[in-house]
Amino acid sequence: MTTFKSIGVQKDLVKGLQKLNITTPTPIQEKAIPLLLNGPVDFIGQAATGTGKTAAYGLPLLQGINPQSKHVQGLILCPTRELGQQIAHQLFKFTRYTDRIFTECIYGGAQIGPQIKALKRTTHILVATPGRLIELVNKQAVDLSGVKTVILDEADEMLSLGFRDDLDQILSMIGRVENKWLFSATLPEAVYKIINTHLSAGAEQVRVNQKSGINKKVEHQFVVCDEREKPFVLQAFLKSKRKNQGLVFCKTKATAKQVLQQLEAADFSVDGIHGDMLQKDREKALRRFKKGNCDLLVATDIAARGIHVDKLQFVVHYELPAQDDYYVHRSGRTGRGGEGGISLALCTSKELRQLRFLEKKLGVSMRQIRRAK
Repeated sequence: MTTFKSIGVQKDLVKGLQKLNITTPTPIQEKAIPLLLNGPVDFIGQAATGTGKTAAYGLPLLQGINPQSKHVQGLILCPTRELGQQIAHQLFKFTRYTDRIFTECIYGGAQIGPQIKALKRTTHILVATPGRLIELVNKQAVDLSGVKTVILDEADEMLSLGFRDDLDQILSMIGRVENKWLFSATLPEAVYKIINTHLSAGAEQVRVNQKSGINKKVEHQFVVCDEREKPFVLQAFLKSKRKNQGLVFCKTKATAKQVLQQLEAADFSVDGIHGDMLQKDREKALRRFKKGNCDLLVATDIAARGIHVDKLQFVVHYELPAQDDYYVHRSGRTGRGGEGGISLALCTSKELRQLRFLEKKLGVSMRQIRRAK
């Protein structure tokens, strides 16, 4: 049986993983870690959301850090503050038994002053959203001259959020780094433009579940109903899943607010996050959900990345997403680490065509149910 030790992870990090009950590498970890430890190397990794990509790049990154140096040695670029905070927290947990390795997370939508102050402390790894990183570089608040490894996490999402120019600027700025690692659940054409521009022609590639990035252990279901029936269908499904944790995804902020109000009125244990909320309120809702203090979270697609809740039992697509790739990321919130889960779509007859297109494009079998069970 493959172990983290057998693929080259040092004993102090293995001990930290064992403390987290992580004992066996996932496929992306098993294939990526030996290549990344054998660097310098440019690398492209594609795997489903929830299959352990953070550890796949995080463990080799941590193993290559010199704790005695005070310079930023690793840079991780990611699309959202939620994902950035999750990454930084995971890296911290991995280093429970190692020498002190300091990670800072910076992101937009928060006051820049405290982040500038934080970066005056020793920082070995910087996790950043692209726009805020450029702001801090322009203010000469961060020095990237010592960076040896740059990682693009959820590259497809960064591009879909409009960060292409920012990524080009950052990667050009630190173009001579030893390692450039790109990880993504999907590899659309826009990602290949980044790869062809900034990664070497001989970049190593690892693809797991290449066709769609969908976890094969997730059961995909759908219910056809009128728009006015959706609240009742949703609540019937949720009542059958009492005391199980799940996510309800909506396409718009207005719908998310409406669904949240309806579920609160029906006495469900629920919270919500969407773009109109203050950052502190979003973080509070996420903390409650992650700690198990509420069973349900209603969210727009800002939450499709950056939420890692072990054993999340189901995801409901109250509305189908505006972009096909979001179905992958939404569904990836359940069935993490190879566990099973349910991805349920509530579809009007007009949305059924889009659903069938997704089924074909993503290579998944979607089972129609007459009622949520």
